Amino acid sequence: MSTTGATADPLATLGSLPGVAESVETVRKAVDRVYGHRVMRRRSNAVTSEAALRGSRGSAALSGADWALEEVRRRTDFSADAEARVVGGALRLTAEAGQLLSIWRQSPLRVLARLHLVAAASEGPETGRPRQAGEAVDEPLVELPLPDAPEVSGRLEGLADLIIAGSAAPALVTAAVVHGELLALRPFTSHNGLIARAAERIVLIGSGLDPKAVCPAEVGHAELGRASYLAALEGYVSGTPEGMAAWIAHCGRAVELGARESTAVCEALQRGAA
Repeated sequence: MSTTGATADPLATLGSLPGVAESVETVRKAVDRVYGHRVMRRRSNAVTSEAALRGSRGSAALSGADWALEEVRRRTDFSADAEARVVGGALRLTAEAGQLLSIWRQSPLRVLARLHLVAAASEGPETGRPRQAGEAVDEPLVELPLPDAPEVSGRLEGLADLIIAGSAAPALVTAAVVHGELLALRPFTSHNGLIARAAERIVLIGSGLDPKAVCPAEVGHAELGRASYLAALEGYVSGTPEGMAAWIAHCGRAVELGARESTAVCEALQRGAA
């Protein structure tokens, strides 16, 4: 996403693209339905915990580790193989996201570095910093052209400037841009998909749209499917108004589906079945 131009608030400009306002309104109604459920008045912590688990499972599925929810729930060792490490990374990122809300608006690059450290769970020289020239990226499920290190650095700085400056744009728009930009850039040598979705979660929570983290967009992204996800991402990378609007709408639909998932959790809790 270009961060230059005549407007001082490019994110707000995206909010005026055709169809975006409708997506924003639909998402708001879906979120309000969850928060208005009677179970949320008494057992919101239980709903938040379940949403975190399901969101982690969804994010891992999009990164190639499509485990059943009950397998994620029962497993305690996430170091056995590559898929297990992906699921473990997703779980750690979801847990960490809530601890980084106060830092995000002041230092988003610091938060992104921390997310990579948490996801990678290693101490290699490439961990916790944007990739440098010549370093490979392990992100086989995203096959779009890979920006070089100088472009990554410049665009990360531009994204950070937008977040620090603040915007009148709806939370959905900001979350979608953060998510899309990180996936397009793949700024780290690994775990970029998990990090992009964790950053989207941080924006949705920190903006006040989903303060209790009960509308896991990761669930919706996984439900919509990897092919749809990557096709929408191509629209974002194209930079066209139509492509950007389609990506924002896709992210909006993912939040709606996450909200629907937690509404079902609320209903199960009400029946005493979960």
